[in-house]
Amino acid sequence: MSDQALDTRAMTGAPEASDARGARRGRRTTRGHWLVHLILAVGAIAMVFPFVWQTLTAFKTFQDSVQVPPTILPDPWVFTNFAEVFESMPFGQMFLNSVVLTIGRTIGQVVLCTMAGYAFARIPFRGRNVVFVLFLSVLMVPSQLFLLPQYEIMQSLGWLNTLQALIVPGIFSAFGTFLMRQFFMSLPSELEEAARIDGANPWQTFWRIMVPLAKPGVVALVVFTVLWSWNDLLWPLIVTTDPEKMPLSVGLAQLVGLHGTDYPVLMAGALLATLPMLITFMILQKQFIQGIAFSGTKG
Repeated sequence: MSDQALDTRAMTGAPEASDARGARRGRRTTRGHWLVHLILAVGAIAMVFPFVWQTLTAFKTFQDSVQVPPTILPDPWVFTNFAEVFESMPFGQMFLNSVVLTIGRTIGQVVLCTMAGYAFARIPFRGRNVVFVLFLSVLMVPSQLFLLPQYEIMQSLGWLNTLQALIVPGIFSAFGTFLMRQFFMSLPSELEEAARIDGANPWQTFWRIMVPLAKPGVVALVVFTVLWSWNDLLWPLIVTTDPEKMPLSVGLAQLVGLHGTDYPVLMAGALLATLPMLITFMILQKQFIQGIAFSGTKG
């Protein structure tokens, strides 16, 4: 076979081999995508199933809720469980207490954690890193160890069974400070230099330049704080004994009886308490995801 024929055969065979390799690579990629989507689907079902079960149980009778083997769909559908929630406890007052508690803690953490995070990220001072490490060491201490000293402080101030006892200890957060510090460190330093050239002082730079740019991080902090404050149970359970001062989390815990629990009523109350958090996350989910993504890009 001549050299020209060999060259012609190699040239005609190369595209075919390339196409075959591309097809095999495409099949492997498709199988990998299907595997990833399968794993994500299983994880999504595992996470959503408890909420679906809670919703279905809220519409069951007590007999259906304790039946073995368990039934999935209510038969019949019962809507009186939601009315019994309001009859079993002062749901409206507890709901209002939870709203005030959540708003108070959220405003406190946004203000304090934003300023502290900016100071640790942008303001040089002697011993900054050492102070920051000591500040983060609070995260290594179990929160239960703070209950007794905090309770004694609230008692000495005469704040037991008050909303300020629920709000004030929760307006400080080492995690929130760390989150905002990471976000401020991801912003370009040229912005501060331009502000200083224009004559802005440190407070003006922080409030007018950096805080608006840190909106995704602030929203992430808001979502974290709202979820934590709304679901907080241990501390409110300790400092409140008056049902009119209790938040919703404590009220729902009291629906659990010593010798028996009306699970449909409990699930109905939990569903009503969950809806505000679902609505909040649905409204702020885009900013929340952006804040989490940006907070770890530098530092």
